[in-house]
This record gives sequence, structure tokens and C-alpha cells, in this order.
Amino acid sequence: MPSRSAVFSQRSLILALLVLLACGFLATSLLSYLASRSTIRDSIINTELPLTSNTVYSEIQKDLIRPVLMASMMAQDTFLRDWLQTGEQDARRVTRYLGEIVAKQGIFTAFLVSETSRIYYQAKGVLKTVEADTWRDAWYFRLREHAAPYEINVDLDMANHDTLTVFINYRVLDDQQRFIGAAGVGLSVDTVIKLIDDYQRRYQRSVFFTDASGKVVLTASDGGPHGLRAGDQLADSAALHNLISRMPAPAPGSHSYEDAAGHSHFLNVRLIPELDWYLMVDKRETGALDRVRESLYINLIICAMITVIVLLLLNAMVKRHQANTEALATLDSLTGLPNRRSFDLLAEKALLQAQREQTPLVALLIDLDHFKALNDTHGHLAGDEVLRQFAYVLRGSLRQTDILCRWGGEEFIVLLRGVPDEVALEVANKIRQRTEQLFFSFEDQPLRLTTSIGVSSLHAHDTLQSLLTRADHALYRAKQGGRNQVCGELVQAAHD
Repeated sequence: MPSRSAVFSQRSLILALLVLLACGFLATSLLSYLASRSTIRDSIINTELPLTSNTVYSEIQKDLIRPVLMASMMAQDTFLRDWLQTGEQDARRVTRYLGEIVAKQGIFTAFLVSETSRIYYQAKGVLKTVEADTWRDAWYFRLREHAAPYEINVDLDMANHDTLTVFINYRVLDDQQRFIGAAGVGLSVDTVIKLIDDYQRRYQRSVFFTDASGKVVLTASDGGPHGLRAGDQLADSAALHNLISRMPAPAPGSHSYEDAAGHSHFLNVRLIPELDWYLMVDKRETGALDRVRESLYINLIICAMITVIVLLLLNAMVKRHQANTEALATLDSLTGLPNRRSFDLLAEKALLQAQREQTPLVALLIDLDHFKALNDTHGHLAGDEVLRQFAYVLRGSLRQTDILCRWGGEEFIVLLRGVPDEVALEVANKIRQRTEQLFFSFEDQPLRLTTSIGVSSLHAHDTLQSLLTRADHALYRAKQGGRNQVCGELVQAAHD
């Protein structure tokens, strides 16, 4: 049997191999994941978000900038300028003009305000007169003092049941660049929000707009990232604290930040000069890396399965090696019979059982006669072959419960368990007679042999040593008596 230290060493080796294999798989999977994660992050920051921002900007130019251009064309239209400067005669002409713009251009509303009369014209007719002390008209008086040619504001449209509207208010100037009124168009906020919803659905990004101070101007219908709504300041959002600390005001470019929950985000900021707004496209990292994480988990599962399979194979190989080692340690390499070490273990158990149950136990010590002469005459290879063939003779003469081993050289020992003395003698004589009658062969050359057998039976208070000693003495007498015979106390008792 292998020693405990050897078994422990084998288990330590398996454990070390398992740890190395698992670490190798884990390191490979993690390095692959980190490389993929870095590649995806770079792709998002440097390619995806800028590309999405450019695409959304192109959409905005089509959907939002066009109204700015329309308002600019109205402010520079000779008809409107002349009509304002010639006394605003026949209001139906200008309302018809505004109505055609609404109908043909597909916008929500169009308007004109005269600086001379302060009358607010729109497609349905005269709406009202703007007044400086009315909060609804503050936009007009602010525009009068505005240095820029236009402004965009979100306000209620009285002409359309106070619908929240995005107005593009353009200054109308005469030939001497004097302010003579305001013209422009409006889009309902719902229409713009639907556009943002469409952008988000198509590009799978959060899209929202802020002004230069970081105030949110427009978001999707369900709000912007982190619950931002129109009118909120970016600086007031706890989720954006990490970002605002590095970007207190909107700055064009790509940025990354962590929200209050520890989730990583990528943000692309782009100025829309026509609106003086900042377009912000936000993407949370988690969604982008879901597939990579899934691949990591799949790789880890596969690695775990491979590790388990390899462990099982290693364990099977070690057990097989251990079994082979045990076999080599307990079996005779020439005959395949148990050796003396194995016999000692088996014989002690048989002896204890026989004494406990008071059953017979008979020892046969068998020696091949003139075996040295056979070796000297035909060579050791012939001797080895004879020993192998004699082992087959012994196996064929015994039961599976009997104990058989090669004692050493040309000597063999047998323990017959639970058989009466007369049966034990029959077995011994059968072995002797078969050996005498059998032709052993080596290289097609027949060889004849005989055996001498010493027999002893178990006595009360016997030890294995005393039992085998009597069998050895009986064998000696058989040799001295002319060989090819069975000697021992059982033979004497049978004669008596």
C-alpha cells in the first residue's frame, strides 16, 4: 500500500494543477474581458457617441434648424418689411401670408409683430396688442434689445389654446438696420419631444438639450438621464456631481463619468450654433458591455467545466497509477501472484478468522524439484517461463477463497481455508500429480518437473510463523525423502 505521505503528495499535486489550470483560465478570460471592455469603451467614446451626435445633429438640422431658416427668411422678406413700413394696410394680406407658411411648410404657427402698432398678427388674424407690462409679452421687449438676430424660447401660444411651443423669434430690420418688428414660427413642444423620443429609440441613447448655462431645455417624454426634466440645472443633479466637478459648464467633446450609483456613463456634447443649445448624447456603459459580460460568464462556465473534467481525468489517472503502484507492490511481477508482502496481510486475516470461527486452515509450502538444474541447463528465461506456467497450474487447482502467493524463487505457499484435513491432502496430491504429468514448454521444447509439498494444519494458539514453520519442516522432509511427494502431520495422521 502507498504511504500516507505519498497519497498526500499526489493530492497536493492534483490540487496544485487544479489551481494553476483555474488561474490560467481565469486570467485568460479576465484579460480577454478587459481587452474587449477597453476596446468597446474606446469605440463608444471616440466613434459611436460622436457618430450618433453627428447623426442626431443632422436630424436636428432637418427637423429644428429648418424653422430657424424659415424665420430668417420671413424677417428678410421684402413683402413683410414693406408692409410694415407702409402703414400695415389690409391685415388680411399678412394673415394670408402667415397662413400659407403654416400650411405649406407644415409648422405649428407663424406670427408677425409690428413695432409701430404693437399688433400681434398670426395665421388666424389679429391676436392682440403686445404690452410691456404683460408677462406674456416679455419675449418681444427682450428681443428688441437683443444683440443677436434671433432667440429661441419655449412659451405658451395663445393662438393655439396655450399649447407649449418652441418659438423662433427673429428681429425684423429696415434698410437702415432699425428694428421694425418681430417675425417667426413655432413648433409645439410635443412635436419636438416626439423627435427626441424618435432619436432615442433609433440610436438607443439618451438625448437632451441644454443652454450655455447648463439648464436643461428639452428632454424626451420620459425625461433625460437621471430623471432630468426641462428647466433643471445639470449642476443641481447629484448623479452628475462627478461630471460637473470636471465640466461646470457644457463643453463640446466626449466625456466619461460615474453617477451616484457607481454606474459608468459616456457623454458626448456638441454645440448647435443655430439654436445656441448644446446637444447631449448620454450612454450608460452597462448596456454596451452586456454581451461582453455574457461572454465572460460563458467563458468562466466553460473554464469551470473544463477544469472539472481535467480534475476528474487527473484523479482517474492518479487512481489508476496508484492501483498500478499497489499492484506492483503486492503482486509478483513474473507470475502475477500475490507476493510475500501481500500474503502476510491476507494470511493474518485468514488466521484470525479461522481462530475466531474455529474453522480449519491448512498451509501448503510447495517447491519445484531440481529447479536450479533446469536454470543451468535451459537458461533463466526457461526457468521464468516454467514459473509462469506453474502459477497457472496452481490457480487451476485452488478455489478463489484460497490464498496463493509466490514465496520466493521456486517456492510457493497456499492457505486452504475451511477445508478438512483429508480434502487438504487431496488438493496437495492433485497439485503434485498435475505437475508431474504436465509438459511445460519453452521455445517448443517440452520440460518435465516435479514438486515437493510440505503440509501443516492450524493448531490452537498457533501463530502464522509457527504454522509456516511446521510446513517448512515438512517440506524439508519431503526433499530429504526423495522429492515429488507430500509430507507433513496430515500425511502421518492419514497413515495412522
